Amino acid sequence: MKPIIYINNRPIPLEGEKNILAVARKAHIDIPTFCYHSELSVYGACRLCLVEIEGKGIVTSCSTPPREGMRVFTHTKQIQRLRKNIVEMLLANHDQACPTCARSETCSLRSLSAKLGIENVRYRKTKNPKEKDLGSIALVRDPNKCVLCGDCVRYCDEIQGIAAIDFTNRGEDVVVSPAFNKSLADVGCVNCGQCAAVCPVGAITIRSQTGGVWEAIQDNDQKVIAQIAPAVRVAIGEMFGMPSGEVTTGKIVAAMRMLGFDLVFDTSFAADLTVVEEANELLKRKSAAGKLPVFTSCCPAWVKFAEQSHPDLLPYLSSCRSPQQMFGSLARNMLPQRMGIPQGKLTVVSIMPCTAKKYECARPEFRTDGFQDVDFALTTQELGNMIKEAGIDFASLEPESMDMPMGMATGAGVLFGKTGGVSEAVVRYAADVLGEERPDSIDLDEIRDIKGIRETEITLGSTTLRLAVVHGLKNAAYVAEKVLSGELQYDIVEVMACPGGCIGGAGQPIVHSSEERQARAKAIANTDKISPLKKSHRNPFIQELYDTLLDEPNSEVAHKMLHTHYTSRKRIADESISLTGSSTQERVKVRVCVGTSCYLRGAHDLLANLLKTIEEKDWAQKVDLGATFCTERCDKGPSVAVGDDVLHFATLDRVVAMIQDSVRA
Repeated sequence: MKPIIYINNRPIPLEGEKNILAVARKAHIDIPTFCYHSELSVYGACRLCLVEIEGKGIVTSCSTPPREGMRVFTHTKQIQRLRKNIVEMLLANHDQACPTCARSETCSLRSLSAKLGIENVRYRKTKNPKEKDLGSIALVRDPNKCVLCGDCVRYCDEIQGIAAIDFTNRGEDVVVSPAFNKSLADVGCVNCGQCAAVCPVGAITIRSQTGGVWEAIQDNDQKVIAQIAPAVRVAIGEMFGMPSGEVTTGKIVAAMRMLGFDLVFDTSFAADLTVVEEANELLKRKSAAGKLPVFTSCCPAWVKFAEQSHPDLLPYLSSCRSPQQMFGSLARNMLPQRMGIPQGKLTVVSIMPCTAKKYECARPEFRTDGFQDVDFALTTQELGNMIKEAGIDFASLEPESMDMPMGMATGAGVLFGKTGGVSEAVVRYAADVLGEERPDSIDLDEIRDIKGIRETEITLGSTTLRLAVVHGLKNAAYVAEKVLSGELQYDIVEVMACPGGCIGGAGQPIVHSSEERQARAKAIANTDKISPLKKSHRNPFIQELYDTLLDEPNSEVAHKMLHTHYTSRKRIADESISLTGSSTQERVKVRVCVGTSCYLRGAHDLLANLLKTIEEKDWAQKVDLGATFCTERCDKGPSVAVGDDVLHFATLDRVVAMIQDSVRA
C-alpha cells in the first residue's frame, strides 16, 4: 500500500515525488512559484510556495520532501496574507507598464496578482530605474522588471554551462546582470534565449523585428518572401487556443498570405538539401580517414558556443550552412532573376522557433552582393503577434499550400524540428548510398545516465556508424571534451542547444511542462510517418536543383552557396590595453599575452622590457604596444603577437627583431 500525505485534509498517495509542491500539483492544487523550475535546481528564494505543515510550521513546498502522514495546508489565512505581501513587494519595484510589455499575456506576476486579488500596492518603490540592455540582436534585458527569481541564471549555468549572467552587487542593490554590467552582446551569451523562455516576467524578452517586416510588406516596391521552419507548425497554434502539437502548416501559409507575404516556402526543403550535403561530407570524411566525428552545424547557438568555448572543435564541425542560411543563399541567387526584380527589392524573412537565428542572419559570412541572405528572422511568437495585430482569426482559417519549388519537403526534412531528427535523416541517406535497408527506427540509449545525451551504433553493410544526439550546451561540452580526449568515439554528433531540439526553442510559445514539448515532438514524428517521401534525396526538386545549378553534392558551386567557415571567438574582440598611447600614424600592433600561464612564464617582465626598448629606440610613433588575453596556447607562453604573426616562447631579443623587421617593412 502506498504511503499517504494529507493536503488540506485530503489523503494523497505518495508516488516518488521529490517535494510537497509536486504532490500538491498532483492533487490539482496550483501553489504559486517564481523561482521553481522542474528542470533546474531548487532555489527557494521567492517564498511564494509557502505551506503550513502541522507540527512543523511554515515551510517552502519546493524544497521540503514529503513524508508519510504529513498534514499540509496550502491556503490558511496566514499563508494567503504572506503571499499577498510578497507579491505586493515585488510589484513595488517592478516596472508596471503591463499593456506595453512583450510578456503581458504570459506574465506570471500579472497572473498571480489577479489570482490573489491584489487591487493596490501599499509599498513604495525603493529602487531607481536602470537602463535597458539593447545591445543584443536577439534579446532585450530590462532590469526594472526583474523579480530576482534566478531562473535565467540557473538555466544559463546548469543547462547551458555558459553562466553569461549572474547575481551582482549585494543587499537591496542586487541585480541579475552580465559581468561588469556589460551588454549580453559583449559576453559569452550564445543567443539561445532560454533565459527569456524561463523568465516568469518581462525582464528578458525576445528582440522583435516585426516592425521591419511590416515596413517591407507595406512597401509596394518590395517583394517579401518567407520560409517556415518545421518546428513552427507544431507550436504556433498554442497562441490561438489550439492544443500543443497540432500541425497548422496550411493555416500558417494562409495567414502569411493575408499578412501580405508574396511567396511562402518551407525551410524543410533546405533541410533536405542540408541532409544531402552533410551526409556526403560525412561519408567522404569516413572513407578518407578525415576529421571525425562530424558535429552538426544547424544550431547557431551551438556553433557560437563552439567558436567561443571549444575552438579546437571547429575542424570537426560540418561546413554546411544551417537550413535557414542555405535557403537564404538559394533565394538570393535564384529569385531576383526569376521574379524580374533587382536584388535590393527582395526581402527574405524566416519564421523560426529560435532567437539565435537572428544572430545567425547578421553574421558577415552570410551575404550575397552586399545583402544579407536572410533579412529578418521572426520567432514563432513574433509571427503569432503579427497575425493577432492584423485581426486574423487563425484557428478558423482554411489551409493553403506552400509555393513551389522550395515549398516541397520530405519527412526527413521535417524531422529537423526535433532532437535526433538530423541524425535520422542522414542515416536514411547513407543507407541508400551504401545500398542497405534503413532500420525501421533508430533506438538511442542514454549515455552514462546523463539526461540529454543519447548514442547508438548502426551497421550498414560493411560500414558502421556511431551516432550521438545531444541537447543542452552543458551536455554538448561534456561530449566535446570526451571526444577530444579520445574517451568517446563517434562518426556524427548532432547538437541542439534547446530542450528537445527546435521544438523547445526560445522563440516558441511559452510552455510550462515537458509534456507540451513532447506533444510537439510527437507531431513532428507523425508528420514524417505520413509523408510519402521519407528520404531527402528523393525530393524531386532537390534532384532538379543539382541538375540545373549545383552539379553534385559537395561540388565547388555547392560549397560556394551552401557551405561556410567558422572562427575562434574564445576571447572578446580586442579587449587589449594599449601602453604607448594613440597616434594618427599607422603603427605596428604588438600585443603581449598577460594571462595567468604567460604571466608565470615571464610575460610581465617581457612587457616592461619591451616598453623600455620602444622608448629607447623612439618607436612610440611606429609601434602600438599593449597587453591582452589570450593567444590560446597557454602551454607555449609567453606569447606575443606582432601584427598577424604570433611568437611563442618569446624572448626580448626575438620580439625586438620581429618588430624591427615590421617597422622597416
